[in-house]
Amino acid sequence: MARNSSQKALQELYMLYYQRLYRYVGLYVRKDEVIGEIVSDVFFAVWEQRLELLSVKNFNAFIYRIAKYKALNYLRRKNLNTVDIDHIPFDLFYGTATSPEDDLISSETVHEINAAIERLPTKCKMAFKLVREDGMSYKEAADFLSISSRTLEVHIYRAVRKIREVLKNPK
Repeated sequence: MARNSSQKALQELYMLYYQRLYRYVGLYVRKDEVIGEIVSDVFFAVWEQRLELLSVKNFNAFIYRIAKYKALNYLRRKNLNTVDIDHIPFDLFYGTATSPEDDLISSETVHEINAAIERLPTKCKMAFKLVREDGMSYKEAADFLSISSRTLEVHIYRAVRKIREVLKNPK
């Protein structure tokens, strides 16, 4: 699958792992339709990362780790507290008005940061996104990427340094 982008290999992988992953995800999530979606997402993630599979030493651990994080991310999203904006007192926002210029500057800064993140080397970008955007601990992210915690720290450090350089020297 990794070498030839073989969909047949993906189908065989699906047949081999679907039931096992379904039971495994079922340990975290109780709704059958959600479990099926998560397992499908796992295979989609494997397909998206197929070019990097050649460097994976333990595929079994790799696919189960993806399943675990997909299930945990679902549970995190499900348990997010939501606030009905109609019940927030209006004066809560008093004094937080921004000018159109402030909004434009904020928008440009966010765009520059996102562009800087996208230009990072692959492993560096993955490490940064897992820790800073997905909220994984360093240990979880290092295990997910199959690297040491120290290597992950180096990737995060480099990512932050490059993003700071972009912010110091805007175009």
